[in-house]
Amino acid sequence: MKKTLIPIVSLILSFSNVLANNKPEYNDKNINNIINHLTLEQKARLLVGCLGSDNGLSHTVAGAAGYTFPIDSLGIPSINLADGPVGVRITPVSSKKYTSYSTCFPSTTALAATWSEEMAQLEGNAIGDEAKAYGVDIILTPGINIMRNPLCGRNFEYFSEDPYLAGIMGSGMINGIQDKGIGASLKHFVANNQQTGKLYNDARISLRALREIYLRGFEICIKNSNPWTVMGSYNKIGGKYTQANPELLKTILRDEWKYTGLVMTDWYKKRDTPDQLNGGTDLMMPGEQSQIDEIATGVKNGRISEAILNESVKHMLKLIFKSISYKGWQYNEAPDLAGNAELAHKIATEGMVLLKNEGSFLPIPEKAKIALFGVTAYKSIAGGTGSSNVNKPYIIDISTGLEKSGYKLNERLKGIYTKFVEFQNDLLNKHPESTDWEKLSYNRTVIPEMDLSKAESIIECEAKKNDMALIVIGRGSGEESDRRLEGDFYLTPEEKLMIEKVSSQYHSLGKKVAVIMNVCGVMEMNSWKDKPDAILMAWFPGQECGAAIADVISGKVNPSGKLPMTFPADYFDIPSSRNFPMVGETKEGKNFDYTNYEEDIWIGYRYFNTVNLPIAYPFGYGLSYTSFSFAEPRLERKKGKWVASIRIKNIGEVSGKEVVQLYVSAPQTSIRKPDTELKAFGKTRNLKPGESEIIELQFTDYDIASFDANNSRWLTQKGKYKLSFGSSSRDFKATVSFNINKDKSWKVNDVLKPVEKVNVMEFPHKIGEEIKDNK
Repeated sequence: MKKTLIPIVSLILSFSNVLANNKPEYNDKNINNIINHLTLEQKARLLVGCLGSDNGLSHTVAGAAGYTFPIDSLGIPSINLADGPVGVRITPVSSKKYTSYSTCFPSTTALAATWSEEMAQLEGNAIGDEAKAYGVDIILTPGINIMRNPLCGRNFEYFSEDPYLAGIMGSGMINGIQDKGIGASLKHFVANNQQTGKLYNDARISLRALREIYLRGFEICIKNSNPWTVMGSYNKIGGKYTQANPELLKTILRDEWKYTGLVMTDWYKKRDTPDQLNGGTDLMMPGEQSQIDEIATGVKNGRISEAILNESVKHMLKLIFKSISYKGWQYNEAPDLAGNAELAHKIATEGMVLLKNEGSFLPIPEKAKIALFGVTAYKSIAGGTGSSNVNKPYIIDISTGLEKSGYKLNERLKGIYTKFVEFQNDLLNKHPESTDWEKLSYNRTVIPEMDLSKAESIIECEAKKNDMALIVIGRGSGEESDRRLEGDFYLTPEEKLMIEKVSSQYHSLGKKVAVIMNVCGVMEMNSWKDKPDAILMAWFPGQECGAAIADVISGKVNPSGKLPMTFPADYFDIPSSRNFPMVGETKEGKNFDYTNYEEDIWIGYRYFNTVNLPIAYPFGYGLSYTSFSFAEPRLERKKGKWVASIRIKNIGEVSGKEVVQLYVSAPQTSIRKPDTELKAFGKTRNLKPGESEIIELQFTDYDIASFDANNSRWLTQKGKYKLSFGSSSRDFKATVSFNINKDKSWKVNDVLKPVEKVNVMEFPHKIGEEIKDNK
C-alpha cells in the first residue's frame, strides 16, 4: 500500500514535547495539535479501512476482519479488528510459540441462558486474553439486537427478547473484554432484526417501541460498560440508513447517552461516505479507495466541514492510542486454551435449560445402556455460521461426550448413524479441498435427519437391549439467511417420525426417552413435547458440546439455565409474524424494503403474559434437579434506588443454583403497560442442600419508566406498583408493593419518527387465529 508520510523534520519543532520513541505521547491537550498537522489525505485514510501491513509499527493477523491506516512517521500504527461473537475469529497459523486456534464458546443465546453477568464477564476476559495473545486490537462483539421474531437467522448471536437481560449480559461481555485492554464493538446499532433485505430495509418502529425495546439494551451497555466502538447496522431507521443518521448517532448516542467512543460501519456495503461522516459514523470498513476520495472531495467542496472531519479523526486517534498495537504489542506466549476450554464447558453446562423431566428421569445413572438416535448426536453443532464461526481446535460430538462419560452406546445404532453421517458429509460437502480446520469450522456440514420409516424392526429390536433412548434434534443457523417455517421452526417429517416411533416403542417396554435440543433457538415444541419424558435445551454449546451435555445428563452438573425468550405454542401466535419476511416469498416491498413493527412494545412475554395466551415454555423458565424456596422478600429505598432482597434456600437433595428474576407491575394509567416487565435478576452460588443465600437486586425510578411519545419523555407515573420475585415470568414466588408518590419524567429529543405512521397494537389482543386466517 502506498503511504503519504509527513516529513518528520518538519514536525519535530511542533511536536518536540509530543514525540518519544517515534510515538505520540497522547493526552487530551495535544491531540488537537496532532490533528492540525495531518494532511487532508492522511485524515481521510485514517477514517477508511485498508489492507493490513507488517511494515513499520504495524502487524497483520491472518484472518482479521479489517485494519486501519498507519502513519509510521508519527508512530501511529494500523490497528486490526476481528470478528468474535463467541471467540476470536482469525485464521489458525502455526508459529514457534503456538498455533493460533481460538476457543469456541457457546452461542450468545446459550450465554444469555446462564442469566449470569459474571459468566458474561468471564467469557469476555477469556476472549480478551486470546485477542491480546494473537495481537488483535478490537473484537467485533457483542450483538444485542432484540429477538423480535424467532425466524431471524442471526438470533443465536443475540441475547434475548428482553432489552434489560440483553443489556446487562452485553455489558458484562464488554467489561470482560475491555478489562484486558482490548476494545469491544457494540452492534448492530439499531434494529437489525431480520436478515432478509437487511441491507435496505426501513425498520418502521413507533417511538415508544424504539425507545423501550430496541434502543434500551444499547443504552444500558453504553452507560454500564462504555464500549470502545459501536457498529452501525445496515438497515434504515426513520427512513435513513442508521450509519448516516445524525438523530441516532449524534442526538441519541452522543448527546443523550454521552458516548465518546468511535462509531464504525458494518462490513462491505458501501454508502455515501460524506453522508456517513455527517451522520456520525467515524470509520468506514473494510474500506476502499473511493471512500478516501469521497472524503477528500467532500471537504474541498464543502459537503464535509473541517470540524466534522477532525472530530472523527479525534475519535479514531483516541481508539488507536488505547490499542495494544500502539502500546508495542509483540508475540509473547500462547493463551490458556486449556483453561478457556474449561470455561467454555462451564458456560455451556450453566446455560443448558431443562425443559421437562417427568419422573425425575434425568440424571441418567452411570454406565447405563443408551440407544442414541439422531444424526446430530454423531455430528454435533458447536455454533452458527458467518462472522461467529470460530476456528477452533476441536468439537466434541454428543456421542463422544457420552461415551467418555462412561455410557454404553448401542453399537448397531452407532454404526448405522456413523455410516450415514459419513455418506451425507461426502455428498453435501461443497468444499472437498478444504483444510482440516476449515472442515471443522467454515465448511462444516449440518446433516439432515435420517428417515427411520423403514427401521421399525431396528427400533424395536434395539429397545429391548438398552435401558433408555436419547434423541438429538439439530438445527443450523447463520447470518446468510433467515430461518424457514417448514423443516426449521417446525420439525421435519423425519424428526416427527423419529420422536413418535422411538417414544412409543420405549414406553411400551416401560423405558424412558429424553430429547436433547442442539439447536439455534426457538422451535415449535407444543405439538410433540408430551411424547418424551425429558427435554434438555443445549443450544449451540461450543467446542465442548458433547462433554458439556454429558455432564448435565449424568448429573455431574445440575442444570440452572433459564430461557432468555418465550417459546410460543405456534408461530402464528407471535404478533410480529404478520410483519416478518418469509424466506423465498419476496424480494421487494413489505417486509423487504420496509417492515412495519405493528406489534409495538408487545414482544415476547410482554405480549403473551398480558393477554394470558397459552405457550409452550415461558420466558425465564428452567427446571433443576433440586428445589428452592423463596422467603423473606424485602424492599427498601436507599440513596435514590430501590433495593430488593430475598432469601433463596435449597430445599432439595442435591446442590444447585437458582436464578432470581425481579418483575415490576405498574399501575395502569395513561400509558398502557405490560402486566410485568423484568427489571433485575441475580443468580445464587452453588447451594448445597439446606444452604441459603440472600440475593440483593437494585433498580431506579428511571428503570421502571415508560416512554411517553406524545411528550418526548420517559415517565414514571405515581401510584402503587407490585414487585414480584420469580423463577420465571409466569412463576412468582413472592411479592411486595411500593408507592411512587408523584410523577417523575426525563425529557429527551423528539427524533427518529417512522416515515409513515405505523398502525400499532394500542391494546394487545389474542391474534393467533386472525393471523392464520390471513395467511
